[in-house]
Amino acid sequence: MFDLNELEHAHDIVRQAVPATPAHAWPLLSQRLGTQVVVKHENHTPTGAFKVRGGLTYVHHLKREQPATRGLISATRGNHGQSIAFAGRRHGLPVTIYVPRGNSIEKNRAMIAFGGDLVEHGDDFQEAREEAYRRAERDGLHMVPAFHPNVVLGVATYALELFRAAPDLDILYVPIGQGSGICGCIMARDLLGLKTEIVGVQSTEAPSYALSFAARAVVNTNSSNTLADGMATRAPDADALALIVNGASRIVQVTDDEIALAIRALWTDAHNLAEGAGAAPLAAALQEKTKLSGKRVGLVLSGGNIDFDLFKRWVVA
Repeated sequence: MFDLNELEHAHDIVRQAVPATPAHAWPLLSQRLGTQVVVKHENHTPTGAFKVRGGLTYVHHLKREQPATRGLISATRGNHGQSIAFAGRRHGLPVTIYVPRGNSIEKNRAMIAFGGDLVEHGDDFQEAREEAYRRAERDGLHMVPAFHPNVVLGVATYALELFRAAPDLDILYVPIGQGSGICGCIMARDLLGLKTEIVGVQSTEAPSYALSFAARAVVNTNSSNTLADGMATRAPDADALALIVNGASRIVQVTDDEIALAIRALWTDAHNLAEGAGAAPLAAALQEKTKLSGKRVGLVLSGGNIDFDLFKRWVVA
């Protein structure tokens, strides 16, 4: 997909807008898991999530390769849309974002604030995405996919930062939405020649990648009803799945209740707010706690963009 030199160059591009995010070892989290823990804080980016890195590299390459592009369009549950709106504004391109009805209020407001033209359509991400593709074809807009080599290239820059700060990680837990995050981690690990075991995390209510990983073939689901909207995927990307099958050891499924407990733990132990997908790696590590003794564990806190009402329900309750 790309080599180490290309990844280093992508990091230079990303750093113009996104300073390196911290990787902290929190003592209370280590006590909770009974082993050493390092958290990669992608909730500290300018959009509050890791996706901004992929948006920046994708639009950078698009402007060079297709300078006549007149506008961008995409579909999202929030973080991908924020990344495209953020990058589009930096490059002077109008951005249209499709979201499902009932999408996160705060994420919708953020996408608009970053310059996106928001359109609500359908009952879930898949329906919004299908309509966005139809609109792109009709209006001659460039459809930005959630998974693409140039998106993964940008996303992999957080893994590059993490592995250079903590090259001795034994295991890294990564949430899976459309797959760019875990694929970026696999690519960075392999390019750096490390042996870190990479474990994907999905919701029990949106297990399309977990089912596909087990079947070694794309398995779509009929629903994705998790409150962890960053993992609410019904249709896996075949290219992402191929990389995950070859590079990840397994995929752990966690419940929304386990995610809620993990959000509270990150709030109390690390003084950081995580959205559902961002807390899912800790939920998975807690589920596998007995296997982790003596291991150095990495957790990707992929984002902190949680709705206030859900925050009150999951954290304050």
